[in-house]
Amino acid sequence: MSGTGFSRRGWLLFGAMCLLWGVPYLLISVVVESFSPPAMVAGRTLIAALLLLPFAIRSGAIKAAWKHWPWVLAFGLVEMAGPFLLLGHAEQSLPSGLTGLLVATVPLFAALIALGGGDRGVLRPARLIGLLVGFVGVGVVVAGPGLTGGKVDLFAAGEVLLVAVLYATAPFIVARKLGHVPSIGTITLALLFIGILYLPVALLTQHQVPTVPSIAALIALGVICTAIAFLAFFALIKEVGPVRAPLFTYVNPVIAIILGAIVLAEPLTPGLLVGFPLVIIGCWFAGTGGRLRPKAAVDETAVELTAEPVPPAAAPTRRPAAGPEVRTPDGSPSTE
Repeated sequence: MSGTGFSRRGWLLFGAMCLLWGVPYLLISVVVESFSPPAMVAGRTLIAALLLLPFAIRSGAIKAAWKHWPWVLAFGLVEMAGPFLLLGHAEQSLPSGLTGLLVATVPLFAALIALGGGDRGVLRPARLIGLLVGFVGVGVVVAGPGLTGGKVDLFAAGEVLLVAVLYATAPFIVARKLGHVPSIGTITLALLFIGILYLPVALLTQHQVPTVPSIAALIALGVICTAIAFLAFFALIKEVGPVRAPLFTYVNPVIAIILGAIVLAEPLTPGLLVGFPLVIIGCWFAGTGGRLRPKAAVDETAVELTAEPVPPAAAPTRRPAAGPEVRTPDGSPSTE
């Protein structure tokens, strides 16, 4: 995979993540109708962990991940513990579409983090324009149905923006500290850590009997939007790098609105029809720099993942010129 664009595998993973993490906004709103946010986090993570655990144990991935448990725990806190709780709480007062718009700022924070780490590639005009166009497209999509109308809970909006910062940080932990650890081991161990951490809080905060729709939505969150989604997410990070991996967040609110139209019979507004192409075009330019096919050049992805400069090619070593041959008194060459 060249650093200048997405490969075919990269686009397939990108499309999968657009769907897998576009659905949760709808499911979370259903879950929190009868689950407390901590109970939702505990249930979601433990369901996914129990699903993945047999495969992680059989492959030996858990043992490999345990050797790096501090970074696995850090990843779990940044990618799961904080965001899952904050989203659950925020969606008690924010529309799912507005939530999706605020989470769509992840690539901007990822670019700032990369820039702070010395990556100047994010300053290329095509990629900057792509980021801006995509963000404008998301704004048009969400504003079209009137989801941003009325009073906005600023505290809840701040929670979602914090989620965006955390989501932008997590891929760098994976790429720089856990890239050599089997992904299923990292995911499973992190899910176990967070699930066990939230379980006591969940038991203390759950005060009602969950409804059947909330239980079904929680199971879908754990199986589809967590276990399967994280496997796809790790594969996407390895394929396109930590800066461009979060670009699918531009499309997530579009998926959320389409699901609303199909499941809840919400109308397809002019905002959706105008904004959707802007989102796709913006993601394409931000991810590929406007090129249809990646250049067959230096593999910059490795540089992007390690954040280390590629050493220059070593110059050929020149052997010192041999001095005049020294001979022994009998005329044979000297061995000194």
